Amino acid sequence: MATYKEVNGTAVTNNAGAFPGAANGELWFNSTASTFQYQYSATVDAWSTGGNLNTARMGIGGAGTQTAAIGFAGYPPSSGELFTELYNGSNWTEVNDMVRGSSAYDIKGTGTTTAALAFGGGAAPERAKAESWNGTCWTAVTAMSTGRGSGCFAGGTNTAGIAAGGNVGPPGLTANTELYNGSNWTEVNNLNTARQGIGSAAYVSQTAGLAFGGEAPNVNKDKTEIWNGTNWTEVNNLNTARTGLGGAGISTSALAFGGEGQTPSDKTLATESWNGTSWTNTTDMTGSARYRMGNAGANNTSALAFGGNPGTLATTLEFNTGLPVGAWSTGGSLNTPKYNTAGSGIKTAGLVFGGQNPENSPAKLNQTETYNGTAWTQVNVLNTARGQLGGAGTQTSSLAFAGQADPGVTAVTESWNGTNWTNVNSMNQLRRSIAGAGVSNTAALGFGGYQPTTADTEVYNGTSWTEVNNLNSARGNSAGCGTNTAALAAGGSPPLGVLTELWNGTNWTEVNDLNKTRRAAGAAGTTTSAVVFAGYSTNVPGPSAFTEIWNGTTWSIDADMSVARESIAGFGTSTSAVAAGGNIAPVTAVTEEFTKPGKLTKTLTS
Repeated sequence: MATYKEVNGTAVTNNAGAFPGAANGELWFNSTASTFQYQYSATVDAWSTGGNLNTARMGIGGAGTQTAAIGFAGYPPSSGELFTELYNGSNWTEVNDMVRGSSAYDIKGTGTTTAALAFGGGAAPERAKAESWNGTCWTAVTAMSTGRGSGCFAGGTNTAGIAAGGNVGPPGLTANTELYNGSNWTEVNNLNTARQGIGSAAYVSQTAGLAFGGEAPNVNKDKTEIWNGTNWTEVNNLNTARTGLGGAGISTSALAFGGEGQTPSDKTLATESWNGTSWTNTTDMTGSARYRMGNAGANNTSALAFGGNPGTLATTLEFNTGLPVGAWSTGGSLNTPKYNTAGSGIKTAGLVFGGQNPENSPAKLNQTETYNGTAWTQVNVLNTARGQLGGAGTQTSSLAFAGQADPGVTAVTESWNGTNWTNVNSMNQLRRSIAGAGVSNTAALGFGGYQPTTADTEVYNGTSWTEVNNLNSARGNSAGCGTNTAALAAGGSPPLGVLTELWNGTNWTEVNDLNKTRRAAGAAGTTTSAVVFAGYSTNVPGPSAFTEIWNGTTWSIDADMSVARESIAGFGTSTSAVAAGGNIAPVTAVTEEFTKPGKLTKTLTS
């Protein structure tokens, strides 16, 4: 047998403890623990936000892949019933409408952006109609033998398609299956269970497909059937029973996502991956739970979901597996547990100041601690003890402003020179739960807050605060980062939300939302590359461990923190951040460090 050195060109390194310099996959011997270890890249399966449809709708048909999709028809009739849009992986573009007369909601489709087939859906007179897309326009083709609506199974191409199940009411549901050869439809063997609202996975295949979920009287909504070109066979059920769900992929590699559960009020974000034998739960969808959506995707590694209900949605979500993500690791604990504190600096030179701890007396804190990337050290204190304050700057040049002091809300501002805090001119408005951004004690931005809930923004020039243009939405407890001329505000309340706004030095502009609701989260980075973490979220509900990355345009889910919490201090960059303290009942002193791309260590056990 070949040795490790003969295979890899180098011997196993002997290292006392962790080996940060190890290459991806490189084996080393940890002499401290007497174990062999190696590092590997952290990855995640995740949904992220794509470009919105131009026309919001539900019951929309879809086909194609994540980066080349087509969406067509839908509801309501007054807007977009026959509209067609193409997706290029970033944006939707309106193209030529469908040609059927009307009533094209809950339509189904299959194929690609240059060769698609649409059929079924709508009211009874329209349900048998079919149209073929050639990349430019739609053409009416031979109608199905059995008109069907309410979400039938769909697969294949515009010259070799398959339709199964659906609603033919009155009188009701069908198990009927038909094949299309480019000219005519032919009835073949039926589904085992007649139902509607079926998820489909038969990307460009007429001879192999997977039908899953869907509803029928006295039938659980978890049924899965596989098509081999001749017959349908029942196989392992979904983990989450549902109807009106999205689907993507093929019979050996599929995704099921979203849908309506056992009751109409039971909407789900659940996503499941099919490996040809069984379903496995993977990362939930983000945003609003939806059903009756459009979908596209060639396998279980990438998919697209767009439009849908509740209401009429325009949002698009993209699913990908194996995405490189960051990793959280435990750092040195604060000397004093605290929450509602402020932070500034970078991972290896950070500063945390102020805060609250109801177990202390007094509960409002004036403490300041510095971080060197390993441990915290207590240094000179603030002049005014307070929590829910704003902060900006570096470890040697920071600004602390506003907050909740005793006996009440304050506008006091203090400047830190690396050794001491000095009182400087106060803000114009009293407030607490304010967000901040800035690079030093002479250039900072404070925005939002409570007392009452405000959208006010003020900029500091090293001498005084000046009121400038407001946030578009008044709120407190937003996560803030950036500079006084280019800042980001994410989340906050009321209402507890997902709003994101960017500041360009003059105005705030609303941009794409967070995937998870949150308030009192931590943040680090810039307007083009940021990370937001923790915070109270209705998606839990309660303190969260959620992490999201901002790329300048959209938010994507990243690796969760180890400890869920809210009212946390955050500082650093989008690839190297620190989260300190927070409220999880009891108040915590835990510090976590975020690194992206993340590396995980595996210990060999045999």
